[in-house]
Amino acid sequence: MTPLGRPRTFDRALALRNAMEVFWALGYEGATLTDLQKAMGGLTPPSLYAAFGSKEELFREAVELYSRTLGDPMKKALDETPTARAAIEALLHAAVQAFCKPGAPRGCMLVQGAMGTSTSSSVEQYLRRLRTRRRKLIQQRLERAVEQDELPPGLDLAGIASFYTTVIDGLALQARSGASRKSLNFAASCALAAWDAIITQNLSDHKTRS
Repeated sequence: MTPLGRPRTFDRALALRNAMEVFWALGYEGATLTDLQKAMGGLTPPSLYAAFGSKEELFREAVELYSRTLGDPMKKALDETPTARAAIEALLHAAVQAFCKPGAPRGCMLVQGAMGTSTSSSVEQYLRRLRTRRRKLIQQRLERAVEQDELPPGLDLAGIASFYTTVIDGLALQARSGASRKSLNFAASCALAAWDAIITQNLSDHKTRS
């Protein structure tokens, strides 16, 4: 028997995808229950909670879906590209693609999802952990390059990873503000052009400290 308030044709996967787009576009605080109900096929609040738990549980599940789908090309760019420099290049341009995907909200759900929430809120802390994970994945790719003698030892890999994470977050915010794909790709190319200078400066700083 169909639960009261749940459409007979209720498709949980589709409802979750639609909720993801609402949260992506409006953020956790900006997405009202009415917005979510409308996007998810007219679910009543009791049926929405029965299917997904609380609003925060729905949000977390939507973020996991975002990470598995929209975030996957960025992860593959790091994992499957042969050199660290090429991996960073592929990552930056994959980010631009994800942030300007036709028919989807602009920007990054991990960056704008917590806008308007307190820095101490569980939602902000959750998204912060995911953004930190992205930085760690970049750092791990750089560490692999050092192990394979592609990059010299002594580099501040955490600092380099933080720089490119900051670039990605900036691309997300600019995309959200309406920047063109062309301008975002130009910014990504400029950040990549800094690669050699960053490596050189890092080595120089390391020698000075040694």
